[in-house]
Amino acid sequence: MMLGRLAARKAARGAFLCQRVHPTISALPARFQSTAAVEAEETIRAPPPSFEPKAGRKYEFFQDIEMTPEGVAVIRFDGPKSVNSISFDMSREARVMWENEIANNAEVKAVVFSSGKPGMFIAGADIFDLKAVENKQDLVGLIEEGMDFFQLMKDKKIPLVCAIDGPALGGGLEWTMWCDYRVASDSPKTKLGLPEVKLGLLPGFGGTQNLHELVGLQNAMDMMLTGKDVRPDKAKKMGLVDLVVASQSVESVAIQSAIDLATGKLKPKRKKKSLMNRLLEDNPIGQKLIWNQIDKMVAKNTNGNYPAPYSIIQCVQHGLANPATKYKNEREQFAKLAATPESEALIGIFDGMTQMKKHNFGKDAARPVNTVAVMGAGLMGAGIAQVTAEKGVTVLLKDRNDEAVGRGQSYMKGNWDKKLKRRRMTKFKHNIASSNVIGLTDDNPATPAHFARAGMVIEAVFEDLDLKRKIVADVESQTPDHCIFATNTSAIPIADIAQGAKRPENIIGMHYFSPVPSMPLLEIIPHEGTSDATKATAFEVGSKQGKTCIMVKDVPGFYVNRCLGPFLVEVSAVVRDGVKLEALDKALKNFGMPVGPVTLADEVGIDVTSHVAGFLSNADLGDRMGGGDISLMKDMIGKGWLGKKSGQGFYTYKGKKKTISPEVEAYVKGFVQQDLGLSEKEVQDRIVSRFVNEAAKCLEDDIIENPVVGDIGLVFGTGFAPFRGGPFRYLDQVGVGNYVDMMHGFADKYGPQFEPCQLLKDYAAAEKKFHSS
Repeated sequence: MMLGRLAARKAARGAFLCQRVHPTISALPARFQSTAAVEAEETIRAPPPSFEPKAGRKYEFFQDIEMTPEGVAVIRFDGPKSVNSISFDMSREARVMWENEIANNAEVKAVVFSSGKPGMFIAGADIFDLKAVENKQDLVGLIEEGMDFFQLMKDKKIPLVCAIDGPALGGGLEWTMWCDYRVASDSPKTKLGLPEVKLGLLPGFGGTQNLHELVGLQNAMDMMLTGKDVRPDKAKKMGLVDLVVASQSVESVAIQSAIDLATGKLKPKRKKKSLMNRLLEDNPIGQKLIWNQIDKMVAKNTNGNYPAPYSIIQCVQHGLANPATKYKNEREQFAKLAATPESEALIGIFDGMTQMKKHNFGKDAARPVNTVAVMGAGLMGAGIAQVTAEKGVTVLLKDRNDEAVGRGQSYMKGNWDKKLKRRRMTKFKHNIASSNVIGLTDDNPATPAHFARAGMVIEAVFEDLDLKRKIVADVESQTPDHCIFATNTSAIPIADIAQGAKRPENIIGMHYFSPVPSMPLLEIIPHEGTSDATKATAFEVGSKQGKTCIMVKDVPGFYVNRCLGPFLVEVSAVVRDGVKLEALDKALKNFGMPVGPVTLADEVGIDVTSHVAGFLSNADLGDRMGGGDISLMKDMIGKGWLGKKSGQGFYTYKGKKKTISPEVEAYVKGFVQQDLGLSEKEVQDRIVSRFVNEAAKCLEDDIIENPVVGDIGLVFGTGFAPFRGGPFRYLDQVGVGNYVDMMHGFADKYGPQFEPCQLLKDYAAAEKKFHSS
């Protein structure tokens, strides 16, 4: 909810890719995940058990082939996991199956690829396979084997049709593009996309070459550079699929389409380009304009930190100029990307997100929650209510009076209206979400009856301990014994809030980040007396809301804000040491943060930023909060310089422009004690090392469970450069020993605030890494 919210929101949306603007690409970053966020390729965390053929099941990854009377072979994907994914084993088995049953079978007149899992086509490639290949150059040959299979399919010279119900992502979509005809269902689960760029990779099974043949160059580059999903109706308009039908009809329509293709009754039609697109895409001058615009947008959004978009561009350009070697070049570029630290970091984030989807409190520990009461209808409370109502849960939105409740409801409606306008929500879902929210006030006679059926109450009121304790007492008197009380505090210890409660085992912290609908992270903070059932239920509710949940210890600042404290202090220290505000912003952006710390403070609010720093300065961090002077921001509050919301912070805001006024320059100059002429790298290292050291200290003190939690928390909670993978993966990449030596040098030069924590010293002495891969 504090300083990390803007940076993390930008990081969570990708902070490194581009979205479309006519006629090519715009500067809006792509959403990295979230529930949600990220719909990248499915991670397989362990290889499946060995398969033994049995009656009615010849294959591990496919159901037995079904032949129709007309000679259509129906091949249904059905792997051993809950989702279908493309692995090297699956690819090899597909080749064996094809050679044994299709290639030389004259009775087969057409093939339909479908799925034996309802609502699941192919979620993507098996990331476990990729991680298991030690020498990434070996991927060239492994991919070539898969490409040989696709060519073997084409060599049969019969119609190949796909029945797509559910996600067709990454390698799953590439599979469909090797076919002649695609029938997609209109199910909300059906989405098509090439999300490899989000993992620092590119489509390696012909995607960079085959996509633009179907949808045109601009649409193809938009999809591949953003990794975004395309829904069935848009896929039809683009030419990515040929038909969209109801889910229950998708396979039967695909079979009939295959029959009609085989008999010549049906001819595939490729979508014709508009005159403008022909002018742009089908002549050298137009293509040059497109590539120039794409290059500018990618450079702006990646800042040169993400190699995958550039490799995607290279693959498409090479293929257009050298068709004979287009697939060879693509797999070679894929192998190069797979060996980069950026891909390793992004895959680590994705893998970490997958791990965060599970808890260890027992499968049946969580209690069902059908009604959630939200106390406080401000921006935080309304945001929590919105993400809850969207998931089909009844929400009781309570505040002091009708005006306050109305403002919260208007906020939600505004967000839902935007989704509806952008076609991210149907009118039906808009109406359902709105109807799930019940507004209540203190004096509403129906309030007690509604609260009597609440399974969870989430409090989002002012940071006042006495107020929160009063709300706990009121809630306990109105709700059933099993009802959980979750507080959204960003500072007050959960144990203090639970003190004096009748049911302290039901009290837990759920720290959301603002704006709640956009931010993917949720910190869950139990106190010592919180029950496992309460922890499990909070985790399940947060996950259902679409959040990536991390469990952290009940200490001042919890994890994310605790790490931000020393960071904020060091920002003031480098300003005191003569670094200009613009140079400070530029240095951290060049490191990979989505925004600089000065802009971030203005965006969040100088008053809020100062409160965080002040609170942690009085907490238990000791020397780690030393070395700077946070009065820089405190004095600005007295001047009314509250940041962007007041039009004046470190920057002066007029419309979309921001400048530093002479008055601010004079104020900051008066704060400067010395100009050390710091290099950009030293500015980066000083600020980031304070951040990283505190993350390591949190691991040392068991505030977080493991490095994966630490990386996920700071990438999605503060905007820590995603291509570096989080603080712990970053330490592995630069070397813990090197980092400790650097910090010791800073400690000698600047003071004990730079003394590395014991855990870092131990890892440096043992030459250990935080991650095994």
